[in-house]
Amino acid sequence: MLIPHDTRIALEVVVDLVNTAPESGQPEGGEPPDGLADTESLYAFAGRHRVSGVKELDEKDLRAVHDVRARFAEVFAAADAQVAASLVNTLVAAAGTTPQLSNHDGYDWHVHYFAPDASLADHLAADCGMALAFIIVAGETERLRRCEAPDCRQAFVDLSRNRSRRYCSSRTCGNRLHVAAYRARRREAAG
Repeated sequence: MLIPHDTRIALEVVVDLVNTAPESGQPEGGEPPDGLADTESLYAFAGRHRVSGVKELDEKDLRAVHDVRARFAEVFAAADAQVAASLVNTLVAAAGTTPQLSNHDGYDWHVHYFAPDASLADHLAADCGMALAFIIVAGETERLRRCEAPDCRQAFVDLSRNRSRRYCSSRTCGNRLHVAAYRARRREAAG
């Protein structure tokens, strides 16, 4: 599946956004904190993802981004493409999309879907919503997944060729489960 660079970046942003929610169930166990608990963490999120045009953020922006995050989580949980499409359509329409070509910060030409001077929530809803729309249009909604590790609910987009990825990270969740299964087999064989 060929995904344009700007779409791939927006997919990374939406996954990271969804995974900031406490209900994402970090692999360390326990009740994970909200990754966007305050405006400082919201600024950090925008900076980490080099979100352009971020101005002053306040509690209203934080609540709006939390709402967008919850709606994106619903897309990852959607039972089928019809439900996912309806959710994405609602998000993108509410953001007031205004497609425009842009080449900034060393990136070649790409499309921004958010309106000039859009809020951070609208920026995320528009750009990330359109990235998810790309996945839906390609008939690939099954690539929007949650980690299958029992103690992890992290979201991810399975970009493997054969759509076989099961864990948010093969190095952490995947490896941890494989080691546990190996040890269980060894105990069983020894007993």
